[in-house]
Amino acid sequence: MIDLKQIKQILLNHGIIAFPSETVCGLGIVYDDLISYEKLNKIKRRHEDKPYTMMLGSVNDIEKYAYVNDDILKIIHKYMPGKITLLLKAKESVLPHITHNSGIIGIRIPDYPLILDIINYVGKPLLVPSANRADQPSLLDIEDVKKEFGCEIDYYIQGKALGLKPSTIINCCDTIKIIREGDISFSDIINTLKE
Repeated sequence: MIDLKQIKQILLNHGIIAFPSETVCGLGIVYDDLISYEKLNKIKRRHEDKPYTMMLGSVNDIEKYAYVNDDILKIIHKYMPGKITLLLKAKESVLPHITHNSGIIGIRIPDYPLILDIINYVGKPLLVPSANRADQPSLLDIEDVKKEFGCEIDYYIQGKALGLKPSTIINCCDTIKIIREGDISFSDIINTLKE
């Protein structure tokens, strides 16, 4: 049983959590916390040109942070929540560190009630990379995440990820382009756009 109050307190006080998801294990921080963002970069050994995905608690929140059009809405309504990340043009109100000054934001809504509960209880989106060091394989078991990060993470949520692949990533900023194919194939996306 997880303690949502404790998780909220940790996240709102510059903490980092680790959790399983329906794809791979992830690390999470509150999206607008620069202190935890710098901590996360350090422990991930993250490349400077790779922004983190923003996880939201509801499809209704997407337009608070990003611009969408009819094609993007088709993809959202068909596949979200789910194993897909959309790269979208960020609204001007989005803090620069979230996009690495690119103006592009990666948005995902997990199909995993535990994570949705956390996001909605905390009341803020999370920035979430996979729970591994940069250029290392994704981890599927929180016990392996613990072995890798130890006390660098403030709270571990026990469990195993449900998938073997990270999410499909689609760039929706100009034309629709696939960046990484996961369980949702690019042909599925194209067929959805034709509907």
